[in-house]
Amino acid sequence: MMLQYSVFKHLSARTALLSASCLYVSFSQAQEKKNVLFIIVDDLRPELGCYGSETVITPNIDSLADQSVVFQHAYCNVPVSGASRSSLLTGVYPDISKKRFVDAETWSQKDLPDVTTLPQAFKNNGYYTMSVGKVFHHFNDRTDSWSESPWIVSPASGDWALYNKWHVWKNEIPEDELHPQSHRGPYCEGADVPDSCYEDNQIARKAVAELGRLKEKGQPFFLAVGFRKPHLPFIAPKRYWNLYKRENIKIADNRYRSENLPKQVQNSREIFQYTHVGNTSSEDFHREARHAYYACVSFIDTQIGIVLDELKRLNLAANTIVVLLGDHGWHLGEHDFWGKHTLLNQATHAPFMISYPGGVHGNSQSIVEFVDIYPSLCEACDISLPEHLQGRSFLPTLKNPKKKHRDHAFIQWGKGINLVTPDYSYAQWYDSSQNIVSEMLFDHRNDPEENKNVVGEEKYRKLIKRFQADIQQEREEILPLK
Repeated sequence: MMLQYSVFKHLSARTALLSASCLYVSFSQAQEKKNVLFIIVDDLRPELGCYGSETVITPNIDSLADQSVVFQHAYCNVPVSGASRSSLLTGVYPDISKKRFVDAETWSQKDLPDVTTLPQAFKNNGYYTMSVGKVFHHFNDRTDSWSESPWIVSPASGDWALYNKWHVWKNEIPEDELHPQSHRGPYCEGADVPDSCYEDNQIARKAVAELGRLKEKGQPFFLAVGFRKPHLPFIAPKRYWNLYKRENIKIADNRYRSENLPKQVQNSREIFQYTHVGNTSSEDFHREARHAYYACVSFIDTQIGIVLDELKRLNLAANTIVVLLGDHGWHLGEHDFWGKHTLLNQATHAPFMISYPGGVHGNSQSIVEFVDIYPSLCEACDISLPEHLQGRSFLPTLKNPKKKHRDHAFIQWGKGINLVTPDYSYAQWYDSSQNIVSEMLFDHRNDPEENKNVVGEEKYRKLIKRFQADIQQEREEILPLK
């Protein structure tokens, strides 16, 4: 009996030791999983220091870029916030023929209610997922993606920019100076108030608080942080306006409609929902609007810096993938256009960078699409890919920025489809019977600013035929969901 007890006691101790060892290994493995800090900025175009701008002041974004792979040729798949976010967060292309993700008010839960979203894939694999600020276009879209309810400063019902419904403007505006239809205020403002008066600073401070809480959980996390500026109205504290001298701001040198531009390409009307706009073709307006936009970008850069500094202070940076992107591009007077909503490069080309722990950094010249973000992050974090995904992982390019990822980007807006290659941008528009009714081709080798549509020139005929075939193949092979 004593021998049996001794053996049993020895085995029990050994079993307990093995169990403890297994628990330790399991915990260590959980701790080794990479966190994700996913920062998305509304209407941010790639006019930043890390994209070659000598005007815009963005030290925090540029510092992150120094530690990242910066994709110089990243494209949204649809140039409008709601649809772009639904597309990239579900990993599914827009489809104009099925009216999927094609307009500003897209809800992913209405168009694709059953697919697993990007944050949900992480949640299903043991991550604690959180949304702070504007991530999905509608904060209550696909709330099952998050481990707790999304946090937003102003959960507006109806028009979020209705004059001071959520205290957007800080200077009082008389009733008769508001827009008669939209009841919105001026398109820009530079009030002499601290950052704390604005929603985006509250978003940054909330993200900082949540980072501390997430660290205490000891669980891998996916924290999505969405900043609203530089979305209209262009409102930022006066100190950010003071960073720039208006007389030194360069404006677009192609403030005219491109030659032979199809009628389907039209200026966005969004800015005209605000007041104090005046003559948008005047040099004074071009200079003021750029000044206002740049002030907003510098304001957001400071907020991003607040979050990144906290990530470092908490010693989380070494094990956290940091993603930073704008949800699409934005015209700042090129072709006398203001806003997104076109298939021109200014509306579809967007900033995008990823800092990968232990990875390389540098510029990638390869084309990537936003629909590729979902599979790439899953692969980087060893998460199995849901079957519905239509993008492809660019993890090899993340590990080697010189590695090519795509031949072209595939973009849709309105009733048009756009292919962008390293040298060309081709688009075609359809009627209700899916017949091609208009085309557009820009030769970026000779015309990087897209000032002349050369679709009618004989020397491009074979190239256009190839692009037409590529679009048809894409529509048949990649758009239908499995």
